[in-house]
Amino acid sequence: MNIEQKIIFSEQTLALVSKIVSHYPEGKQKSALLPVLHIAQAEFGGWLSVPVMDYVASILNILPIEVYEVATFYSMYNTKPVGNCVIEVCRTGPCWLCGAEEIIMHLENKLKIKAGETTSDGKFTIKLVECLADCGNAPVIQVGWDYHGNMTKEKIDELITDFDKNNKVSHKNPYEI
Repeated sequence: MNIEQKIIFSEQTLALVSKIVSHYPEGKQKSALLPVLHIAQAEFGGWLSVPVMDYVASILNILPIEVYEVATFYSMYNTKPVGNCVIEVCRTGPCWLCGAEEIIMHLENKLKIKAGETTSDGKFTIKLVECLADCGNAPVIQVGWDYHGNMTKEKIDELITDFDKNNKVSHKNPYEI
């Protein structure tokens, strides 16, 4: 997102945000913060800059710090630019015991970046996250809104090849308009 770009939701997005906010009692609009942050992240380039978070705060009539606290706490929000395909790898106990470390090393070698970095072409970001709540299918990764369990190096290669071919993450975003 260009820093000089005016930060304002499209009419369609603003209507969706208003609908979500309307589900909560007057004075409790902060309850809509999580879905509104998802929408803002999708609308403004895949990440939440300070001006975007300030805009969300103004829409919900809450303090900017309340938005910053939430956006920086949850790993599902990006507070710096990321690639078009963010590969989140669970790094908690069960996934680690079942091979997450090897998955991370394979990703880093294949994409020639370290966890937390984005490829120079802006296509991929590797992100290490806490529990993705699918321990029975460890190791688990999340790409977009989709979970992928029982990950192997071969499955990672297929995902990367598929993204390179289609240049988009195929997923269902529950907040898409």
